[in-house]
Amino acid sequence: MAKKETKAQPTAQLPTSYVPTLKKVYKEEIVPALVKQFSYTTVMQVPKLVKITINEGVGDATQDKKIVEEAAAELSMIAGQKAVITSSRKDISNFKLRKGMPIGAKVTLRDVRMYEFLERLIRVTLPRIRDFNGIAEKLDGRGNYTLGLKEQIIFPEIDIDKNPRIHGLEITFVTTAKTDEEAYALLKEFGLPFKKHNK
Repeated sequence: MAKKETKAQPTAQLPTSYVPTLKKVYKEEIVPALVKQFSYTTVMQVPKLVKITINEGVGDATQDKKIVEEAAAELSMIAGQKAVITSSRKDISNFKLRKGMPIGAKVTLRDVRMYEFLERLIRVTLPRIRDFNGIAEKLDGRGNYTLGLKEQIIFPEIDIDKNPRIHGLEITFVTTAKTDEEAYALLKEFGLPFKKHNK
């Protein structure tokens, strides 16, 4: 049949023309806002969000390797991308850790998956935290920000009945900003709900 000569359309992948909502927001709203705020002479000076890394440490993993495999599967669901298992870099006798022992899971998100995760985090996940009043605003001095969450079950992808163990995780936002002030402005424009404070 003639149809066989046409290229097969990928079903699992998004079309190449697809642009995440927050990527559009960055180009159309955030860039002009930051140019105005910091008096940049060119849009090339405007900081960008480069990647988001999510780390989940699992203390119980030293006793049971299956726990860290479950954590990696959980993180894959949260991120929408396969997580990798992280291992101890050295022996730590106090924690019964040996070098090379699996201790957690990690995933690095870029471009489309990064923007989609960020949107879900801001609009769905963080509002689910009980008595939520914003996130801490301390950056690392190099234009990056790490958000610590005590419970992975705040993510709607996690079924507490299937995953009774509670793990904390860290989400790091890596930007091209040269100062914390610029990185803070960038992340705030994206919609990260930093705590309000009185100046």
